[in-house]
Amino acid sequence: MVDRSQFQVGSTDWRAQIRKNQRRTRWVIGIFIGLYVLLGLLIDTFIYGEMYAQYPYQAILKALLTGYLVPYVTMITSAIAVLSLLITYAFHNRIVLLGTEYYEVTPETERDLTDKQLYHVVEELKIAAGLSYMPRIYLIEAPYMNAFASGYSEKSAMVAITRGLLEKLSRAELQAVMAHEISHIRHGDIKLTLMVAVLSNLMLIMVDLLFYAVLFNPRRQSRGDNRLVIVIILLRYLLPLITVLLGLFLSRTREYLADAGCVQLTRNNEPLASALIKIHEDHQQNAEQYRYEYAHTAHEEVRRAAYVYDPAKALGPIQSFSGAFSTHPRLGDRLKALGVKLKENNK
Repeated sequence: MVDRSQFQVGSTDWRAQIRKNQRRTRWVIGIFIGLYVLLGLLIDTFIYGEMYAQYPYQAILKALLTGYLVPYVTMITSAIAVLSLLITYAFHNRIVLLGTEYYEVTPETERDLTDKQLYHVVEELKIAAGLSYMPRIYLIEAPYMNAFASGYSEKSAMVAITRGLLEKLSRAELQAVMAHEISHIRHGDIKLTLMVAVLSNLMLIMVDLLFYAVLFNPRRQSRGDNRLVIVIILLRYLLPLITVLLGLFLSRTREYLADAGCVQLTRNNEPLASALIKIHEDHQQNAEQYRYEYAHTAHEEVRRAAYVYDPAKALGPIQSFSGAFSTHPRLGDRLKALGVKLKENNK
């Protein structure tokens, strides 16, 4: 149990934190793009290697890089990736809300005063953040406390909040959580998350197909040069781990950046810190009930990386490993980045 009385509010350099996280995000995206191009070239090299068995793989790869051979597979898979992204973008709202009971909150569909307050809070933050479009707001009928943002642009952006979070937070804490989600929209995180998720899954499918094509190729022993085969086999087992680690690193970077953006919008770091602690405590106090709720809500894995709070933090069966493989930073690390730390006499 986290005791809020054990914390004192300090300060931190928000602009430096944002610059640092933006640099990390660009590095991660660059690595993803590099892996995608590398995999496409490997597939082309393997296919051309089967067509021109008299040439070594190095010569074929050089021909692809110099343009002497056309990398058809790389171009085709890139087109498939773009098409997959377009489909994801077109139906992102439905995809991220799959399995939940929800309704959209608008001035016309408000059911009570809490709905009205939620709409006004998001509207105020939209103006403060300088967004050109009002995000669509969805209220999920769930008892646990959580929220997330999604979309591929400001125009298509949405924020979703659970009934539990709406009813258990004060207005200042609700504003802080919504400012966190609005910051994801302002920073372009929502588009980034969708892109990385689709491209990483496509890469894993591609490397699986390439792996089995090499494994069951009857002529692979007659070639003599097994270096490409060894690279493909290594990729088959390393690429899933690399994409998971990059995804986790990117998610944690996004959370720090959105926390900093929240403080920029609200000019106060205490409400978000208080909200995060309250959400964490609520998940611990209702762990059994929430574990059942999350487990019996379909497609929770789709939303997990986007949540303001990773439920695995409080509900994970193996707590010692939850920090290493969680999509979010530890609560204490987030509080520290917010400028909230343990009092000297309580360390």
